[in-house]
Amino acid sequence: MHAPGIWGIIVVAVVVLLLFGRGKISGMMGEVASGIKAFQKGLKDEDKVPPAQIDASTTVEARETDKSKDA
Repeated sequence: MHAPGIWGIIVVAVVVLLLFGRGKISGMMGEVASGIKAFQKGLKDEDKVPPAQIDASTTVEARETDKSKDA
């Protein structure tokens, strides 16, 4: 398979512009940019929060199951 030529790229660009219009494309790009910024801010905020402390007094009790009921 070969890469599309310059005419193929131009045709696809014209079709996209006709279908979506200039306003929708710029609006979608703005939404994508704000989503990326929010994601990056979330990652930075996550680094600032200390990890949750584990309560040492909490113990996990193992329960034995009656194997005769499973058979």
